[in-house]
Amino acid sequence: MADRTRFAAYALAAAVLALDAGTKALIVNLFHLGERAEITAFFNLVYWLNTGAAFSFLQDAGGWQRWFFVVIALAVSVWLVREISAHGTDALLRMGYGLILGGALGNVVDRLFRGAVVDWLDFHWRSYHWPAFNLADSALVGGVGLVLIHGLAERGDAPTGSAAKRNQV
Repeated sequence: MADRTRFAAYALAAAVLALDAGTKALIVNLFHLGERAEITAFFNLVYWLNTGAAFSFLQDAGGWQRWFFVVIALAVSVWLVREISAHGTDALLRMGYGLILGGALGNVVDRLFRGAVVDWLDFHWRSYHWPAFNLADSALVGGVGLVLIHGLAERGDAPTGSAAKRNQV
């Protein structure tokens, strides 16, 4: 069982990496930089390059941030590989780590080969736009969510079916 969940975590990371690279390649090949295609009243496809991190943090820092984020992401990726191997049959934690690993590596590939991360998902309400993001970013957020849920369950703070019923009484 331990080997299966380890393999599943690495397979999930590889799938995220491949899907992220594929979707970014489609956007780069189908759109011009800055181009936007309205899909629904609240969602657009865009082609945007982000040299910063989440929410364009350090976007205008002068270029050093590219290598800073590459080094951090690679260091975290090495740690994640170690953690995936260390957590026996803990599937939830391993899947969370797998999502984070795939997302981190997806954005590292962009930083190494493009000098910036391709963002292409643009959600908005009227003129208020959430910062554009990509599949790797979504995997990172989902993975962190799984790790947090795991942590809450370990502490006994996560509501479960029977515990939630007891708390209602």
